[in-house]
Amino acid sequence: MNVRRLIPTAALAGSLTLGLVALSTLSGCSPSDAADDTGGGAGKSGGKLAVVTSFYPMQYLAEEIGGSHVDVSTLTKPGVEPHDLELGTRQAAQLGEADYILYLKGIQPAVDEAITAAGVKNTVDAASLTTLEKHGAEVGHDHGDEHAGEDAGEDAGEEHAEEDHAHEGEAGTDPHIWLDPVKYAEVAKGVGASLEKADPDNAAAYRKNTTTVVERLTALDSAFEQGLADTSTKTFITTHSAFGYLAERYGLTQESIAGISPESEPSPARIKELRTIAAKDKVGTVFFETLVSDRTAKTVAADSGLKTDVLDPIEGITDKSKGADYVEVMESNLAALEKALGAK
Repeated sequence: MNVRRLIPTAALAGSLTLGLVALSTLSGCSPSDAADDTGGGAGKSGGKLAVVTSFYPMQYLAEEIGGSHVDVSTLTKPGVEPHDLELGTRQAAQLGEADYILYLKGIQPAVDEAITAAGVKNTVDAASLTTLEKHGAEVGHDHGDEHAGEDAGEDAGEEHAEEDHAHEGEAGTDPHIWLDPVKYAEVAKGVGASLEKADPDNAAAYRKNTTTVVERLTALDSAFEQGLADTSTKTFITTHSAFGYLAERYGLTQESIAGISPESEPSPARIKELRTIAAKDKVGTVFFETLVSDRTAKTVAADSGLKTDVLDPIEGITDKSKGADYVEVMESNLAALEKALGAK
Protein backbone atom coordinates (compact mmCIF):
# COMPACT_ATOMS: atom_id res chain seq x y z
CA MET A 1 0.00 0.00 0.00
CA ASN A 2 1.29 3.40 -0.90
CA VAL A 3 0.95 5.91 1.98
CA ARG A 4 0.96 8.89 -0.33
CA ARG A 5 -2.26 7.75 -1.98
CA LEU A 6 -4.27 7.83 1.23
CA ILE A 7 -4.35 11.63 1.34
CA PRO A 8 -6.58 12.06 -1.76
CA THR A 9 -8.87 9.33 -0.42
CA ALA A 10 -9.31 11.17 2.85
CA ALA A 11 -10.12 14.21 0.76
CA LEU A 12 -13.43 12.54 0.00
CA ALA A 13 -14.31 14.03 3.38
CA GLY A 14 -17.11 16.19 2.06
CA SER A 15 -19.28 13.10 1.56
CA LEU A 16 -17.67 10.59 3.90
CA THR A 17 -16.99 10.69 7.63
CA LEU A 18 -14.00 11.63 9.71
CA GLY A 19 -13.61 7.92 10.33
CA LEU A 20 -12.01 7.68 6.91
CA VAL A 21 -9.23 10.00 8.02
CA ALA A 22 -8.60 7.84 11.06
CA LEU A 23 -8.69 4.71 8.93
CA SER A 24 -6.23 6.17 6.45
CA THR A 25 -3.87 7.22 9.22
CA LEU A 26 -3.92 3.81 10.86
CA SER A 27 -3.49 2.04 7.53
CA GLY A 28 -0.40 4.05 6.69
CA CYS A 29 1.57 3.26 9.87
CA SER A 30 2.70 -0.34 9.41
CA PRO A 31 6.38 -1.12 8.77
CA SER A 32 5.53 -3.06 5.61
CA ASP A 33 3.72 -0.05 4.18
CA ALA A 34 6.71 2.16 4.89
CA ALA A 35 8.92 -0.32 3.07
CA ASP A 36 6.61 -0.29 0.04
CA ASP A 37 6.72 3.48 -0.05
CA THR A 38 10.50 3.71 -0.06
CA GLY A 39 11.53 0.51 -1.78
CA GLY A 40 11.47 -0.78 -5.37
CA GLY A 41 8.48 -2.26 -7.24
CA ALA A 42 6.10 0.41 -8.49
CA GLY A 43 3.88 0.40 -5.42
CA LYS A 44 3.09 -3.31 -5.72
CA SER A 45 1.90 -5.14 -2.61
CA GLY A 46 3.33 -8.59 -1.97
CA GLY A 47 4.87 -8.65 -5.43
CA LYS A 48 1.48 -8.22 -7.12
CA LEU A 49 -0.18 -5.15 -8.59
CA ALA A 50 -3.02 -4.03 -6.29
CA VAL A 51 -5.99 -3.66 -8.64
CA VAL A 52 -9.40 -2.26 -7.68
CA THR A 53 -12.33 -2.65 -10.07
CA SER A 54 -15.75 -1.03 -9.96
CA PHE A 55 -18.02 -4.00 -10.73
CA TYR A 56 -17.99 -7.49 -12.24
CA PRO A 57 -17.36 -6.82 -15.97
CA MET A 58 -14.26 -4.84 -15.01
CA GLN A 59 -13.23 -7.44 -12.41
CA TYR A 60 -13.42 -10.20 -15.01
CA LEU A 61 -11.04 -8.45 -17.40
CA ALA A 62 -8.60 -7.51 -14.63
CA GLU A 63 -8.46 -11.09 -13.34
CA GLU A 64 -8.22 -12.77 -16.73
CA ILE A 65 -5.62 -10.40 -18.17
CA GLY A 66 -3.71 -9.77 -14.94
CA GLY A 67 -3.52 -13.44 -14.01
CA SER A 68 -1.08 -14.29 -11.25
CA HIS A 69 0.54 -10.85 -11.34
CA VAL A 70 -2.41 -8.92 -9.90
CA ASP A 71 -4.39 -8.89 -6.67
CA VAL A 72 -7.91 -7.89 -7.73
CA SER A 73 -10.70 -6.57 -5.50
CA THR A 74 -14.04 -5.11 -6.52
CA LEU A 75 -16.15 -2.34 -5.02
CA THR A 76 -19.46 -4.03 -5.92
CA LYS A 77 -19.93 -7.29 -4.07
CA PRO A 78 -21.89 -10.23 -5.56
CA GLY A 79 -25.64 -9.73 -5.33
CA VAL A 80 -25.44 -5.92 -5.17
CA GLU A 81 -27.17 -3.97 -7.97
CA PRO A 82 -24.27 -1.80 -9.22
CA HIS A 83 -26.27 1.20 -10.45
CA ASP A 84 -27.27 2.14 -6.91
CA LEU A 85 -23.99 1.41 -5.11
CA GLU A 86 -23.03 3.81 -2.32
CA LEU A 87 -19.44 3.66 -1.08
CA GLY A 88 -18.48 3.27 2.57
CA THR A 89 -15.28 4.49 4.16
CA ARG A 90 -13.55 1.12 3.76
CA GLN A 91 -14.25 1.05 0.02
CA ALA A 92 -13.05 4.62 -0.39
CA ALA A 93 -9.83 3.76 1.43
CA GLN A 94 -9.48 0.72 -0.80
CA LEU A 95 -9.43 3.02 -3.82
CA GLY A 96 -6.70 5.17 -2.34
CA GLU A 97 -4.50 2.12 -1.73
CA ALA A 98 -4.74 0.85 -5.31
CA ASP A 99 -1.87 0.69 -7.77
CA TYR A 100 -4.34 0.42 -10.66
CA ILE A 101 -8.07 1.17 -10.92
CA LEU A 102 -10.37 -0.11 -13.67
CA TYR A 103 -13.93 1.25 -13.86
CA LEU A 104 -16.64 2.19 -16.35
CA LYS A 105 -17.77 5.78 -16.15
CA GLY A 106 -21.52 6.34 -16.34
CA ILE A 107 -22.69 3.20 -14.54
CA GLN A 108 -22.06 4.15 -10.90
CA PRO A 109 -22.07 7.89 -10.11
CA ALA A 110 -20.77 7.42 -6.55
CA VAL A 111 -17.85 5.38 -7.83
CA ASP A 112 -17.04 7.94 -10.53
CA GLU A 113 -16.78 10.69 -7.92
CA ALA A 114 -14.71 8.64 -5.49
CA ILE A 115 -12.25 7.54 -8.18
CA THR A 116 -11.72 11.13 -9.27
CA ALA A 117 -11.04 12.11 -5.66
CA ALA A 118 -8.64 9.18 -5.11
CA GLY A 119 -6.25 10.52 -7.73
CA VAL A 120 -4.50 7.20 -8.47
CA LYS A 121 -2.12 7.56 -11.42
CA ASN A 122 -2.99 4.31 -13.18
CA THR A 123 -6.74 4.82 -13.44
CA VAL A 124 -8.47 3.47 -16.55
CA ASP A 125 -12.02 4.27 -17.69
CA ALA A 126 -13.19 1.39 -19.88
CA ALA A 127 -15.57 3.75 -21.67
CA SER A 128 -12.52 5.50 -23.14
CA LEU A 129 -11.27 2.25 -24.71
CA THR A 130 -14.11 1.88 -27.22
CA THR A 131 -16.80 4.02 -28.84
CA LEU A 132 -19.97 4.59 -26.86
CA GLU A 133 -23.27 5.03 -28.65
CA LYS A 134 -26.71 6.36 -27.87
CA HIS A 135 -29.44 3.80 -27.45
CA GLY A 136 -32.59 5.79 -26.76
CA ALA A 137 -35.79 5.23 -28.68
CA GLU A 138 -34.07 2.37 -30.52
CA VAL A 139 -34.03 0.23 -27.37
CA GLY A 140 -37.48 1.18 -26.21
CA HIS A 141 -36.87 3.08 -22.98
CA ASP A 142 -38.52 6.28 -24.08
CA HIS A 143 -41.36 4.86 -26.16
CA GLY A 144 -43.43 4.99 -22.99
CA ASP A 145 -42.55 8.64 -22.53
CA GLU A 146 -43.86 9.44 -26.01
CA HIS A 147 -47.21 7.84 -25.23
CA ALA A 148 -47.30 9.44 -21.81
CA GLY A 149 -46.91 12.78 -23.58
CA GLU A 150 -49.95 12.01 -25.73
CA ASP A 151 -52.05 11.03 -22.71
CA ALA A 152 -50.80 13.37 -20.01
CA GLY A 153 -48.81 16.15 -21.65
CA GLU A 154 -45.37 16.34 -23.23
CA ASP A 155 -43.73 17.83 -20.13
CA ALA A 156 -44.31 14.67 -18.10
CA GLY A 157 -42.74 12.52 -20.82
CA GLU A 158 -39.71 14.74 -21.10
CA GLU A 159 -39.20 14.76 -17.32
CA HIS A 160 -39.36 10.97 -17.15
CA ALA A 161 -36.90 10.63 -20.02
CA GLU A 162 -34.43 12.83 -18.16
CA GLU A 163 -34.73 10.59 -15.10
CA ASP A 164 -33.95 7.51 -17.20
CA HIS A 165 -30.93 9.11 -18.81
CA ALA A 166 -29.48 10.10 -15.44
CA HIS A 167 -28.12 6.54 -15.19
CA GLU A 168 -26.35 6.74 -18.53
CA GLY A 169 -22.98 8.10 -19.56
CA GLU A 170 -22.27 11.55 -20.90
CA ALA A 171 -24.64 13.00 -23.52
CA GLY A 172 -27.13 10.14 -23.12
CA THR A 173 -24.68 7.43 -24.20
CA ASP A 174 -25.26 3.80 -23.27
CA PRO A 175 -22.54 2.42 -20.95
CA HIS A 176 -23.43 -1.31 -21.28
CA ILE A 177 -20.55 -2.05 -23.68
CA TRP A 178 -19.61 -5.40 -22.13
CA LEU A 179 -22.77 -7.02 -23.51
CA ASP A 180 -21.32 -6.72 -27.02
CA PRO A 181 -18.40 -9.20 -27.26
CA VAL A 182 -16.77 -7.13 -30.00
CA LYS A 183 -16.74 -3.93 -27.95
CA TYR A 184 -15.72 -5.87 -24.86
CA ALA A 185 -12.75 -7.24 -26.82
CA GLU A 186 -11.75 -3.68 -27.70
CA VAL A 187 -11.85 -2.83 -24.01
CA ALA A 188 -9.81 -5.96 -23.19
CA LYS A 189 -7.06 -4.84 -25.56
CA GLY A 190 -6.96 -1.42 -23.91
CA VAL A 191 -6.86 -2.95 -20.43
CA GLY A 192 -3.99 -5.20 -21.45
CA ALA A 193 -2.00 -2.26 -22.83
CA SER A 194 -2.63 -0.21 -19.69
CA LEU A 195 -1.49 -3.05 -17.42
CA GLU A 196 1.69 -3.38 -19.46
CA LYS A 197 2.33 0.30 -18.87
CA ALA A 198 1.55 0.12 -15.16
CA ASP A 199 3.68 -3.00 -14.62
CA PRO A 200 6.24 -3.30 -17.45
CA ASP A 201 8.12 -6.13 -15.71
CA ASN A 202 5.19 -8.44 -16.50
CA ALA A 203 4.22 -6.97 -19.88
CA ALA A 204 4.75 -10.24 -21.76
CA ALA A 205 2.31 -12.09 -19.48
CA TYR A 206 -0.33 -9.37 -19.83
CA ARG A 207 0.07 -9.42 -23.60
CA LYS A 208 -0.36 -13.20 -23.75
CA ASN A 209 -3.41 -13.16 -21.47
CA THR A 210 -4.99 -10.36 -23.50
CA THR A 211 -4.67 -12.44 -26.65
CA THR A 212 -6.39 -15.37 -24.91
CA VAL A 213 -9.28 -13.18 -23.69
CA VAL A 214 -9.77 -11.58 -27.11
CA GLU A 215 -9.80 -15.01 -28.80
CA ARG A 216 -12.45 -16.17 -26.34
CA LEU A 217 -14.59 -13.09 -27.02
CA THR A 218 -14.16 -13.48 -30.78
CA ALA A 219 -15.43 -17.05 -30.54
CA LEU A 220 -18.38 -15.82 -28.46
CA ASP A 221 -19.19 -13.21 -31.10
CA SER A 222 -19.17 -15.89 -33.80
CA ALA A 223 -21.52 -18.07 -31.74
CA PHE A 224 -23.99 -15.19 -31.34
CA GLU A 225 -23.79 -14.26 -35.00
CA GLN A 226 -24.48 -17.82 -36.14
CA GLY A 227 -27.06 -18.62 -33.47
CA LEU A 228 -29.17 -15.52 -34.13
CA ALA A 229 -28.81 -15.33 -37.89
CA ASP A 230 -32.11 -17.05 -38.71
CA THR A 231 -34.93 -16.52 -36.20
CA SER A 232 -38.72 -16.29 -36.33
CA THR A 233 -38.65 -12.82 -34.77
CA LYS A 234 -35.96 -10.22 -34.16
CA THR A 235 -37.70 -8.50 -31.25
CA PHE A 236 -37.22 -9.24 -27.56
CA ILE A 237 -38.70 -7.61 -24.46
CA THR A 238 -36.61 -7.06 -21.34
CA THR A 239 -37.10 -5.23 -18.05
CA HIS A 240 -33.82 -3.30 -18.23
CA SER A 241 -32.65 -1.64 -21.42
CA ALA A 242 -29.10 -2.89 -21.06
CA PHE A 243 -28.93 -4.83 -24.31
CA GLY A 244 -28.77 -2.06 -26.90
CA TYR A 245 -25.26 -2.92 -28.07
CA LEU A 246 -26.06 -6.63 -28.26
CA ALA A 247 -29.23 -5.94 -30.21
CA GLU A 248 -27.44 -3.65 -32.64
CA ARG A 249 -24.57 -6.09 -33.16
CA TYR A 250 -26.81 -9.02 -34.08
CA GLY A 251 -29.65 -7.28 -35.90
CA LEU A 252 -32.20 -7.49 -33.10
CA THR A 253 -34.67 -5.00 -31.62
CA GLN A 254 -34.73 -4.53 -27.87
CA GLU A 255 -37.97 -3.31 -26.27
CA SER A 256 -37.53 -2.49 -22.60
CA ILE A 257 -40.35 -2.32 -20.10
CA ALA A 258 -39.20 0.61 -18.02
CA GLY A 259 -35.90 2.05 -19.13
CA ILE A 260 -32.23 2.30 -18.39
CA SER A 261 -32.88 2.06 -14.64
CA PRO A 262 -33.70 -1.53 -13.65
CA GLU A 263 -35.87 -0.35 -10.74
CA SER A 264 -38.12 2.14 -12.59
CA GLU A 265 -41.80 1.34 -13.12
CA PRO A 266 -43.43 1.25 -16.57
CA SER A 267 -46.32 3.55 -17.40
CA PRO A 268 -49.73 2.07 -18.31
CA ALA A 269 -49.21 3.44 -21.82
CA ARG A 270 -45.92 1.55 -22.12
CA ILE A 271 -47.51 -1.72 -21.00
CA LYS A 272 -50.26 -1.25 -23.57
CA GLU A 273 -47.67 -0.53 -26.24
CA LEU A 274 -45.69 -3.67 -25.36
CA ARG A 275 -48.84 -5.76 -25.73
CA THR A 276 -49.22 -4.41 -29.26
CA ILE A 277 -45.54 -4.98 -30.07
CA ALA A 278 -45.65 -8.54 -28.75
CA ALA A 279 -48.61 -9.41 -30.96
CA LYS A 280 -47.22 -7.68 -34.06
CA ASP A 281 -43.68 -9.06 -33.80
CA LYS A 282 -44.64 -12.50 -32.49
CA VAL A 283 -42.81 -12.06 -29.20
CA GLY A 284 -43.33 -14.99 -26.84
CA THR A 285 -41.07 -14.16 -23.88
CA VAL A 286 -40.45 -11.31 -21.46
CA PHE A 287 -36.95 -11.36 -20.01
CA PHE A 288 -36.03 -10.40 -16.46
CA GLU A 289 -32.61 -10.35 -14.77
CA THR A 290 -30.92 -11.81 -11.71
CA LEU A 291 -30.18 -8.78 -9.51
CA VAL A 292 -33.61 -7.11 -9.46
CA SER A 293 -37.15 -8.28 -8.80
CA ASP A 294 -38.95 -10.22 -11.53
CA ARG A 295 -42.32 -8.79 -10.45
CA THR A 296 -42.65 -6.27 -13.29
CA ALA A 297 -41.64 -8.77 -15.97
CA LYS A 298 -44.15 -11.31 -14.70
CA THR A 299 -46.89 -8.67 -14.56
CA VAL A 300 -46.26 -7.59 -18.16
CA ALA A 301 -45.99 -11.21 -19.31
CA ALA A 302 -49.25 -12.17 -17.64
CA ASP A 303 -50.95 -9.12 -19.13
CA SER A 304 -49.90 -10.20 -22.64
CA GLY A 305 -50.09 -13.97 -22.24
CA LEU A 306 -46.30 -14.40 -22.55
CA LYS A 307 -43.66 -16.57 -20.89
CA THR A 308 -40.75 -15.27 -18.78
CA ASP A 309 -37.08 -16.16 -18.79
CA VAL A 310 -33.72 -14.75 -17.66
CA LEU A 311 -31.53 -12.51 -19.82
CA ASP A 312 -28.62 -11.59 -17.60
CA PRO A 313 -26.96 -8.15 -17.99
CA ILE A 314 -23.96 -9.66 -16.14
CA GLU A 315 -23.54 -6.78 -13.73
CA GLY A 316 -22.64 -9.32 -11.06
CA ILE A 317 -22.24 -13.08 -10.67
CA THR A 318 -24.32 -14.77 -7.95
CA ASP A 319 -25.59 -18.27 -7.22
CA LYS A 320 -28.59 -17.36 -9.38
CA SER A 321 -26.41 -16.70 -12.42
CA LYS A 322 -26.59 -19.28 -15.20
CA GLY A 323 -22.84 -19.63 -15.48
CA ALA A 324 -19.70 -19.22 -13.41
CA ASP A 325 -18.13 -16.36 -15.35
CA TYR A 326 -18.78 -13.81 -18.10
CA VAL A 327 -18.42 -16.22 -21.02
CA GLU A 328 -20.62 -18.91 -19.49
CA VAL A 329 -23.38 -16.42 -18.65
CA MET A 330 -23.23 -14.97 -22.17
CA GLU A 331 -23.57 -18.49 -23.57
CA SER A 332 -26.67 -18.93 -21.39
CA ASN A 333 -27.99 -15.60 -22.70
CA LEU A 334 -27.48 -16.82 -26.26
CA ALA A 335 -29.39 -20.03 -25.54
CA ALA A 336 -32.25 -18.02 -23.98
CA LEU A 337 -32.41 -15.68 -26.99
CA GLU A 338 -32.32 -18.55 -29.47
CA LYS A 339 -35.25 -20.19 -27.69
CA ALA A 340 -37.28 -17.00 -27.31
CA LEU A 341 -36.68 -15.75 -30.85
CA GLY A 342 -37.28 -19.11 -32.51
CA ALA A 343 -33.80 -19.72 -33.91
CA LYS A 344 -33.78 -22.27 -36.74
